[in-house]
Amino acid sequence: MFLNLPLRVKFVLSFLFVILFGGILTLTLGTRLEHRTIISLAQAKVRHDLASAWMVYNDKLNDIRDIVRWSASLETVKDAVQNNDNDFLLQHLTRVRKDLMLDVLNLTDASGRVLIRTSRPEEMGDDQSKYPLVKKAMEGKTVKATQIMPIEDLRKEKGLAERAYLRILPTPKAAPSSKEYEEEGMLIMAATPILDETGKILGIIYGGILLNGNNEIVDRVKEIVFKDEKYKGREIGTATIFQHDLRISTNVKSVNGERAIGTRVSREVNQAVLKEGKSWIHRAFVVNDWYISAYEPIRDINDEIIGILYVGMLEKPYVDLRNRVMATFTGMAILSVILLLIILYFITSSITKPLLQMVSATNKIAKGDLNHKVDIDFQDEIGQLSHSFNQMTENLKKANEKLVQWGKTLEKRVEERTQELREMQNSLVQSEKMASLGKMAAGVAHEINNPLTSILLNTHLILERLTKNSDLQENLSLIAEETSRCSNIVRGLLEFSRQNPPEKTYADVNEIIDLTIGVLENQVVFQNIEIQKRLGNNLPQIQIDRNKIKQVFWNLMINAAEAMPEGGTLTITTLISDDTKSIEINFKDTGMGIPKTSINKLFDPFFTTKAGGTGLGLAVSYGIIEQHGGKIEVSSQEGKGSTFRIILPVLGS
Repeated sequence: MFLNLPLRVKFVLSFLFVILFGGILTLTLGTRLEHRTIISLAQAKVRHDLASAWMVYNDKLNDIRDIVRWSASLETVKDAVQNNDNDFLLQHLTRVRKDLMLDVLNLTDASGRVLIRTSRPEEMGDDQSKYPLVKKAMEGKTVKATQIMPIEDLRKEKGLAERAYLRILPTPKAAPSSKEYEEEGMLIMAATPILDETGKILGIIYGGILLNGNNEIVDRVKEIVFKDEKYKGREIGTATIFQHDLRISTNVKSVNGERAIGTRVSREVNQAVLKEGKSWIHRAFVVNDWYISAYEPIRDINDEIIGILYVGMLEKPYVDLRNRVMATFTGMAILSVILLLIILYFITSSITKPLLQMVSATNKIAKGDLNHKVDIDFQDEIGQLSHSFNQMTENLKKANEKLVQWGKTLEKRVEERTQELREMQNSLVQSEKMASLGKMAAGVAHEINNPLTSILLNTHLILERLTKNSDLQENLSLIAEETSRCSNIVRGLLEFSRQNPPEKTYADVNEIIDLTIGVLENQVVFQNIEIQKRLGNNLPQIQIDRNKIKQVFWNLMINAAEAMPEGGTLTITTLISDDTKSIEINFKDTGMGIPKTSINKLFDPFFTTKAGGTGLGLAVSYGIIEQHGGKIEVSSQEGKGSTFRIILPVLGS
């Protein structure tokens, strides 16, 4: 259709295609490059923002450490501990906890048993020696860490169990969870020993702040890092503290505008950060929108991952910036196309008008007016073409008379040659028929010869070992089986046309492959061939005709060996399909490969690429596999090898 269009239209369409193709390609590549650049800058910024968030987080943790260390260093506290003045200690530590806004500030003796619990004085005497921070402090160290506090310990502190309790909300893209609520709490804590003048431990002070529902840190991060910037009425920057994958402190807003407490992190972040312990700096779906996000694991004092610290920036501003830039470039490209089309119109007019004159002249000459001339005064290529056209017309006039005479002579010769061609065609058809029959006979002999060779080889083995081994059952069975296979091969040619039904029994595909390899690996054609078996374990037995399937395997392995005359590797693979409804058998060689032009003809009867081949081997194999309700497929690369794939159904699937 395109070639039949007017020349001007073809010029315009061709240039338009080139311009549009180039423009689209440029815009596509430009969009990707720009998107990567913008997103890379955003990721670099959010990485820096995450470092700032850690500074805020650690500053708060250091504050708690300084409070407990200061409390433990007071002489009045040491004296009170030595004198068992619990009333003073309770009054003093309670005032410190309230003034410095701690949720927990407790005192234990040197063995870790609680002496003072400031938020609930009546709860005392319990053993905290196994609590990780207290345990470290009992070694004489001042420690700080983020810790998960079990529900039993939370209930001993006033109001903490109620604050820590969170109902888990459904969250898009989150990993599945069987929990409906969270009862444990996550605290930032510090512990330090109280030492006398000799360095003896008198007791332990530990304190902390419950992060569940406490938004002080995340709001401080947002204020310092993002300065409360907004985009189209939405907060650009957000920060979150996760207890495992659950948001317990955040300024991310849900759809209804409230803090998204109780929602969960996305599945991919859960996998990367909580399970693999990696940092995640990428775009991520946060509650209900996409953010350029940074996540890092929060670890407890034993270096176990118990949560995540997150900062993120709304992706929308960066996407809108990219779209604005690309819209500008697209507008410029459209204007350029319009300008080029206008210029092209005037250029094509200077070409098509003279050509239209020549077309008109050509039509007159075609009607027999060989005296017509073209009058074009241009000095360019079109002017030269018009001069040549006129010269051609003159020569055409002279040649026309000669052609008439030659036409009469050729007419007579064509009649003579037509009769000769008919006779040659009939002879060629007959020759092709005879050649096909000859190849079929040669193929039958070839197929019979292989098992007979195996019979002869195993007979010799029996004769050589007759005096050494009286157990001849295996070799005699092999002789009987191979003799039977010879008659089956001849029968296979008949089955190809008659399609006799297979005699199916339950059989193991791997066992048939091993038997076939055992026979073939001693053949001359396999001397330089390495056979690699990758047979699947626990393949189910399926109903097949053992002899027919063995014939298929035999044909494919012989073909593979013949495709590797200089040697190579034949890899045989068996496996159960993903849906367990079929068994796959692959024969992969490293041979010469099959030309693309031959792939679709491989299974046609009498088609062969081998000298002396019958072209029936693969055709018969194809018919056998079809009788079993299966499929046989082939893929190949010239110079690299071929793979034949057989698919057989599992009974009852």
